[in-house]
Amino acid sequence: MKISSAEYKTRRQKFLAQLPKNAIAILPTAPERHKTADSYYDYHPDNSFYYLTGYDEPNCVAVFMPGRTEGEFLLFNMLKIREQEIWTGFRVGQEAAVSEYGANQAFPMTEFDQMLPELLTGRESLYFALGRNPEYDQKIILALNELRGRVRSGVAVPDTIINVEKIIFEMRLIKTEAEIDLLRTAGQISVGAHKKIMKICKPGMNEFHIAAEIMYELLNGGCQSTAYGSIVAGGENGIVLHYQANNAELKSGDLLLVDAGGEYQFYDADITTTFPVNGKFSTEQKLIYDLVLKAQHAAFSKIKPGIAWWTLQETILQVFAEGLLALGILQGSVEKILEDKSYFKFYMHNSGHWLGLDTHDVGAYKVNGEWRKLAKGMVFTVEPGLYLSKDIPGLDPKWHDIAVRIEDDVVVTESGYDILTKGLPRTTDEIEAFMKG
Repeated sequence: MKISSAEYKTRRQKFLAQLPKNAIAILPTAPERHKTADSYYDYHPDNSFYYLTGYDEPNCVAVFMPGRTEGEFLLFNMLKIREQEIWTGFRVGQEAAVSEYGANQAFPMTEFDQMLPELLTGRESLYFALGRNPEYDQKIILALNELRGRVRSGVAVPDTIINVEKIIFEMRLIKTEAEIDLLRTAGQISVGAHKKIMKICKPGMNEFHIAAEIMYELLNGGCQSTAYGSIVAGGENGIVLHYQANNAELKSGDLLLVDAGGEYQFYDADITTTFPVNGKFSTEQKLIYDLVLKAQHAAFSKIKPGIAWWTLQETILQVFAEGLLALGILQGSVEKILEDKSYFKFYMHNSGHWLGLDTHDVGAYKVNGEWRKLAKGMVFTVEPGLYLSKDIPGLDPKWHDIAVRIEDDVVVTESGYDILTKGLPRTTDEIEAFMKG
């Protein structure tokens, strides 16, 4: 399962159509990162570069030039040299960059610096993400300065630099059916990993045992990696939103909060489950869990095209205010709780985030100062949570260190939504029965 070359071509055409006639867009991929002189970290291409090219090798640059006679899509990539491939692995090379990846022309990466001033000449505007890649910032500055030294010879130089990401990020926000299929696959592999750890979890295990099982299940299911560093947080560790230590013993009577997902064909899943280490919720744990699940379902019920993004957060806040008041954790009225934000010490993040090639995917949440309206093809998480730290003044000890977050991945459809991560036991009864069985 992969994105077709035809879809990448369609993306490039859509991108080029949004560039002015005399513009040039330059997109370098992400640099390689060294561990040592002869060892590298796992490589991941720049997501916007990959979105337009489908090309995942390092050390390359895509150039887009609307109206260029010789071709509008140029790719600079590594030479295909057999002696080097013995050490580094297969390289695509220039011929295959044209025949397999749709470049109109492909050149060795070693020629980029020399050709850059020529490519910039006569172009009125440059679309480039300044600050993303310091090495290429410097290359662009040097080439522009060289051209400025020749303006009295009639050389035209781009006089405007525009952030290319603004166009690409808006394109990436709406997913195609092929992208949704990849996100669903990532989600379902991740669902399997979460179900596995629910089955094996028991008191006395360590958080790193759970993290290791997640990694195994994701890779064994076909993911190339985790989408992000897994959060495996037992008991009070669940209060820490981005807990990463993953090295504490799991204790009977505690909840385990696990936030983990896989990356499949560079598309990410993001799931959070919360369940009792010993397989049985306490009364207080069940009350908080049920409230969080109620908030998630309430947010789901609002999802459809045309609804403002912030509606989901408002819905969750309403449920939490009513529920925390009913449990005696907060006092006053619902209106007062919402007005003075007294809920914030228990729920301090938003309803979710866009999801795609990035776990926290790109795309503005507001447009012209107004919350963005949901549209078909948008994919995001819905992840309400409550975190009852013992450090909160006045909190009854019976609630101490109960942390619950429930997160699923959702795509907006023509009339509503579809959950990409369906299949998990979610109610307290379902979780207890699943862990027992």
